[in-house]
Amino acid sequence: MSQAYDRSLAQMARDVAANAGIDLREGVYAGLSGPSFEGPADLRFLRVSGADAVGMSTVHEVIVARHGGMRVLGISGISNKANLDGSTITTHEEVIEAGKIIGPKVERLIIGVVRQL
Repeated sequence: MSQAYDRSLAQMARDVAANAGIDLREGVYAGLSGPSFEGPADLRFLRVSGADAVGMSTVHEVIVARHGGMRVLGISGISNKANLDGSTITTHEEVIEAGKIIGPKVERLIIGVVRQL
C-alpha cells in the first residue's frame, strides 16, 4: 500500500487539468470512518501527523481496489476548510454547496482522463 496510486494515471490527471485550466493540488489524504465531521482536536492531530486533507471516503475504496489488483487514481474535492480552533461549525449545507462548485471540475477531469485511456 505504499504505492497505492498509479503514477501514470496521476500524470494523466495532471496533464488533463493543466490543459483544462483546473487547479490541482496534491498531498496526503487521511481517511476517517465517519459519519461525522472532524472536530478541532482531530484536525490538529491529523495536521501534525502530516495530513493535508481529511475525509470519510476514498481511502477505504482505494484499499479494496488495490487488494483486487486494480490501478487507482484518487481524486477528491475539498468541500470545507479545517476548523482547527473550533471557531466555526461545518454544516452539511456548506458541503453540498461546495460540491456544486467542485462537481463540474471533477467531471471534466474524469472525462479527460477516461478519454486518454
